[in-house]
Amino acid sequence: MRLRVTLTAAAAAAAASTLVAGTALTSASAATSSTGSNDRGSGIKHVLLISVDGLHQQDLAWYVKNNPGSLLARLAGHGVEYSNAQTPFPSDSSPGMYGQVTGGDPRVTGIYYDDTWNQDVFPAGTTKCTGPVPGGEAAYEEAIDVNSNSLDAGQGLSGLPGSILQMTGNPLQVINPANLPVDPKTCKPIYPNQYLKVNTIFNVAHDHGLRTAWSDKHPAYQAFDGPSGNGVDDFFTPEINSQALGFPAGEDWTSDNAATMQYDSYKVQAILNEIDGYDHSRTHHVGTPAIFGMNFQTVSTAQKLPKSDGLTGGYLPGGTVPGPLLVRALNYINTEVGKMVSEIGAQGLAGSTAIIISAKHGQSPTDPDALARVPDSPIIAAVNAAWTAAHPGAKDLVVFSTDDDGMLLWLSDRSQAAANFVKQYLLTHSAGANNVSGNSITVSASGLKKVYAGAEAAAFIGVPAGDPRVPDIIGIAQHGVVYTGGKAKIAEHGGDDPQDRDVPILVALPGLRNGHGVSAPVETTQIAPTILRLLGLNPLDLQAVRIEHTAVLPGLRGSQS
Repeated sequence: MRLRVTLTAAAAAAAASTLVAGTALTSASAATSSTGSNDRGSGIKHVLLISVDGLHQQDLAWYVKNNPGSLLARLAGHGVEYSNAQTPFPSDSSPGMYGQVTGGDPRVTGIYYDDTWNQDVFPAGTTKCTGPVPGGEAAYEEAIDVNSNSLDAGQGLSGLPGSILQMTGNPLQVINPANLPVDPKTCKPIYPNQYLKVNTIFNVAHDHGLRTAWSDKHPAYQAFDGPSGNGVDDFFTPEINSQALGFPAGEDWTSDNAATMQYDSYKVQAILNEIDGYDHSRTHHVGTPAIFGMNFQTVSTAQKLPKSDGLTGGYLPGGTVPGPLLVRALNYINTEVGKMVSEIGAQGLAGSTAIIISAKHGQSPTDPDALARVPDSPIIAAVNAAWTAAHPGAKDLVVFSTDDDGMLLWLSDRSQAAANFVKQYLLTHSAGANNVSGNSITVSASGLKKVYAGAEAAAFIGVPAGDPRVPDIIGIAQHGVVYTGGKAKIAEHGGDDPQDRDVPILVALPGLRNGHGVSAPVETTQIAPTILRLLGLNPLDLQAVRIEHTAVLPGLRGSQS
C-alpha cells in the first residue's frame, strides 16, 4: 500500500478553515463548569478524540514552528493548546488512554499497565476455583486474542489486509476467554470491561442516547465499554502486534515504520467512514458518533526504531530536533488528520465538531546519547537467587515484572521485609547495559534512581497497602534507561520520566478564530470531563471524576469569537 505522507500548505489551510469557519459556540462558559445540566445547546454535537502515541508537546511545537502552513499549525492557531500537560503514571498506553476516557488515574481505574499481576485472581484457564486464591497474570493486550498473529485477531476474514475494515465491531468475538484471568467469586473469566473499575465517557454518552465509536490497537480496548458493557457502539481494533502482511515473516506492524503507517491508515479510513455517518466498515448508515476517535502508532515507532526504510529513527543528538524518520511520521500525522478535518467540513459538520489531539504517552530518551539499554532478566534472576540463598527452600520472590523504562514488580511474599529486601538489592547492585552505539556500559543501582517498596509503593499510587493490583515494587528509572535485552529500540515509555509524561493537549473548537495557550499544569485525565461538558453532558456522571475531583480543562471560557 503506497501512502501519501505530505500535505501541501494550501490544502492544509483549506482543511483547517472548514473547522474554524464553523458556527461559534453559543456558550463557552458551559465548557468550564464542573457541574451543570445535560443541556446540549452549546452547538457541539461531536467530539473527535485523537491520540498520537509518543507525541511530546515539544514535537508539536517544533512541527508548528517549522511548518507554519500545515494543518497542525492551523489547528494550533485556532485552538486552545495546553503546553504543560502530563499523562498519569505509569506512562503506558494503559493507563494513559484509560485516563482520557474515564477521568481517573490507576488508583481509581485499577489499570496499572496492559500486562500486570493481580493477587486476587485465579490464573487464566482455571475452571475449578477452590482453595486459596493464588494470584495470576492479568494480560489485557494481544495475548487475549483468538489469534494474536492475525490482523483480524482471529476472526477469519479472507483477503487480509485489504478486507480488514470488515472486522467485527464487537471485540468480544475475537477475545479468547481462556486467556483471561478468572474471578474467584464467580469462577468466570474477567473480560476487559469488567476489569475496569469505573465507567467511561462512552457509557455516559450511551446513557443519553448518543452514538459512540472507538478504534485502537488491540481488541482488549473493549475495556472502554465500561463495567456495564454498553459504552461503545462500534469498535475497530485490528491487532497491531500481528504479522505485518507483505513484510518479512516475524515482523509485526510496529517493526517497520512504513508498516505502522499502513496499519494506522486502516483506522483513519474507519474514522472517515464514521464522519460520513456509517459504521467503521461503511456497511450501515448509522449517523456520525457523538464521541469517536482513534490512536496513531506511527510517531511512536519512528521514535523507537533505530532505523527504518533507510531513515534514522528518533531525534538528532541533543534530543530537541526530530530525525528524518520522525519528521516523515509527523508529516504523515499532519496529512491524515487533515483528511479527517476536510471530511468533517465536506459533511457539513465543521460547526458542530470539536477535535482534541493528545497522546497516551511520550517516549524517553529523546537524546540518543542518553540511551542506556539494560537487560532486565538478569536483574530479576539475581534478585530471586539472592532471596532463595537467604531463605533456603523459599520460592522465587519476583513472580511477575513489567519493565520498559521503569520497573514494576509483583512478589510472592508481600511482607514489607520482602519488599525492603528487593529495594536494597536493586539500589546496591550495578547492571550491564549498552549505549546507542551498542557499546557496553554499566549503570548504577540497577538503572534506578528511586525505589518504592511495599507500603511505599501503595502510598505512591494512593491505594491501601495490600491492594491486590498494586505493584509491590515501583522502580523509577534513571533518565535514558530502557529495559530491553536487545538493541532493537532506542526509546521507550511507561516510566515517570518527564519525556514519558509530557504530552500535548490541543482542543480545536468550532468558530474559534484566535487560538491561545494555557501554561497551567494539567493532566490528560481532564480530557474526559471536558468532552462531556463540550457535549452538554454532566462530567459528574463519571465515577472517577467524582472520586478524584477531576476538573474540566481550564481556559475554554470565552474561547469562541
